[in-house]
Formats: sequence, C-alpha cells, structure tokens
Amino acid sequence: MATKFEPLSIATKEDFKLGAPVKWCAGCGGHSVLSSVINVLPETGAPKENIVFVSGIGCSSRFPYYINTYGFHSMHGRAMAIASGIKAANPSLSVWIVTGDGDSMAIGGNHFIHIIRRNINVNILLFNNKIYGLTKGQYSPTTPKGSITKTSPEGTIENAFKPGELTMGAQGTFYARTVDSDPKMMREVFAAAAAHKGTSVVEILQNCVIFANQVHKEITGKDVRKDNQIYLKHGEPMIFGKERNRGLMMKCSKMEAVTIGENGITEDDLIVHNAYDVDDTNHYRLVRMELPEFPVAMGVIRAVDSTVFESELYNQVQKAKKESKIKNMDDLMHSGNVFESKG
Repeated sequence: MATKFEPLSIATKEDFKLGAPVKWCAGCGGHSVLSSVINVLPETGAPKENIVFVSGIGCSSRFPYYINTYGFHSMHGRAMAIASGIKAANPSLSVWIVTGDGDSMAIGGNHFIHIIRRNINVNILLFNNKIYGLTKGQYSPTTPKGSITKTSPEGTIENAFKPGELTMGAQGTFYARTVDSDPKMMREVFAAAAAHKGTSVVEILQNCVIFANQVHKEITGKDVRKDNQIYLKHGEPMIFGKERNRGLMMKCSKMEAVTIGENGITEDDLIVHNAYDVDDTNHYRLVRMELPEFPVAMGVIRAVDSTVFESELYNQVQKAKKESKIKNMDDLMHSGNVFESKG
C-alpha cells in the first residue's frame, strides 16, 4: 500500500475551519452539513494532511472551498471517477465525495453505481434537495413525480429515483440516511460512514430554501418528525413516535407499522435492526418505506463487510511484480518482445 506518514499534529475542528465566507444561501441546509462534518473529522483519527474532499458541479459541490483540507472541484458528475483514481493511487488517504441529487443521479449516475459496485473505500455525502439549485430550479432525478418546477410547468411525468434503492441495487455495503436539521444524527451517521471499510453512501435530506423550500417538511417538521421518522440503531428494536409507542414488525412476511399495546403487541414483537445482515431483504424494505403508510427510515440502514477494491488492486499489483520476469526498463527493452528493423 502507499506509504503512511505520521500526522503532523492531532487535528481539532478549528483546524478544518477556513474563516472565509461560506457562499451558500442563508437558510441552506449545506451550512449544517458543513458544521457537522467539521465536528466529525477529528474523531476519525485521519491526519488532516491525509484528508481529501472531491466534488462535482452544483451547490453542494462548492464544499471543498469551505473546508480546510485538500480538495478537488471536478467536472459535472465525475467526482466519483476522480475520487476513485485518488484512492487507488494513495489508499492511505481519507477520501470524501460531496455531490447532489442531480450531480450524482443524472450525469454522474454511471459513476455512482460503479464506485459502489467496486466498493472503493470512500465516503459519499449525497445532498438530496430534490431539485437543481445552482442552475435555478429544474427538476432532478429525485424530484417527486407531478412536481411543478422551471422545467416541468405542467408537473413532472418521470418516476423519481430512491438513492437508497439504487445503492442496494449496485451491491452497496453501506447506506445511511439523515436530515440537515438534526446535527446530532448527522454526526453519528458521518462517523459510522468514516469507520466503514468500503463505499459509504450517506443521503442527506437537505433543504433548498430558494427553489425547493420545505420539500422535506413532512419528515423534518417539528410537529411531525417524531411520528414520521424512525431513527434506526443496530441491535435495537424499531420504535418511533412522539410517545415511543409505534414500531415495525413482520406479519406474514410483510413489514407493518403497529402500535405497541394494541392487539397484544409488545416491544418484543418488533423487528430488531440488523445493519450488518448480509441478506439485504429488510434493508430493501427500509429504504423503500414512505409516508403515510410508514415512517421514513433514518440512520445507518446497511453496513456489511466485503472486499475493498484498492486492497484487492494492491494485492494484484504486488503479485504481478513478484511473478513477472520483467523487473525494470532494461528487462523490458531486452525481453525479446521488441521490434527489430531488418532494413
């Protein structure tokens, strides 16, 4: 693997702050995400000089300008490809990808599914505000069907992507969902993503105050969030609700939302969350849950072990070096596999 260096110093959250103005709109959920990431980075143990943020194009993709680490503001939809090269070239780096629902799900869709399939050890922060914000309000791949936008004045006629479902379909090993209005949840989820070995995808339900204001209000509103969100934790029963009296249980191979105390249902009847289950059946169920039948699943939904791409790549390269008869340029030039002029 790449050479590992001793950290120049132990980083604190102040080391990641730039002090320059953050040019997102007032009220943008990005401010909260940035603050949460800055709080989490010292906890990961990665030396500051080994941290890289890579982004594509969009409001979210200005992130590398607002954090004091190495950064790469790349091309539209290509952040995953560039981050893959960075990680393959130097596996000791802590690589974070910041992208939006348009950047990653539309022009970057191919790169998105393949970095997940390869299971490269990077962290993807997917800002999902269900709109193209930087380019002034066009509908995106996650915009709800029927929505009125600048490019769908009669309502969208396309089915929206579910990022979690797409991650599962690409054989993802880590998927989590959080909201920009809950810093504590974000910090816990980001820390879990950083600790995962492989591609971690964190979907952040983010508010765009200008073009999709309150798009997540049914989930994030103070009066409804406890009833309409379920924060999953590995090894704990699936409980939600203002009174903590609602839960999820299996009935005849079907997941249902139930009320504890009704029809003899107790906490022991509820599903215990297993984020590490290789069988992704329940994980699929959780990422698909929607209001009003179910609460929206939050937290780490899936986190399973698998081989990591750059480790396997390194092993292949080392094996090839060991077994190859050609050890240097002289060996290559005199290998016999060269063209000789007869003229």
